[in-house]
Amino acid sequence: MSSHAFPDDRSYTDDHEWVLIEPGAALPDEPVRVGITSVAVNSLGELVFVDLPEVGATIVAGESCGEVESTKTVSELYPPVSGRVTLINTAAVDDPGLVTSDPYGEGWLFAVQPSAAGELLTAAEYAEKNGVQA
Repeated sequence: MSSHAFPDDRSYTDDHEWVLIEPGAALPDEPVRVGITSVAVNSLGELVFVDLPEVGATIVAGESCGEVESTKTVSELYPPVSGRVTLINTAAVDDPGLVTSDPYGEGWLFAVQPSAAGELLTAAEYAEKNGVQA
C-alpha cells in the first residue's frame, strides 16, 4: 500500500483530479482551482507538456477539457466541476515539472467559476478507492 498526503481541504474525482472545494460545501461564488492528484503524477511520471482549456471556455464536469503528457503517456483531463475557465496557471504550462513536484500547490492547472459539480470524493474516499493511505 502506497502512502500519499491528500489535502482534506479539497474534493477529488475518480479520474484523479482535485478541486479546491471543501467536501460537502456549497459551490462557492468565486473561482476554484483545479489540478491533478499525486496518484496521477506518480502514475504518469515526469510531465513534459500541459494542454489546458482557454480562459473563457465553458467546461463540463467529467468531459475532457485538456491533457497532460509525460515521458510515458498522454492523459486527458476531466474537470471535477462545470463552469467557465477564469484563469490558467501559465507557470505550469511553461514548466510542467511544477505539476510533478507540487501537484496540490504551485502545480495547480486552471481556475473555474463553478456552475455545477460532478461526483466528488473526500480525501479519505479517494484514498480508499485508490488503495493508498491518506
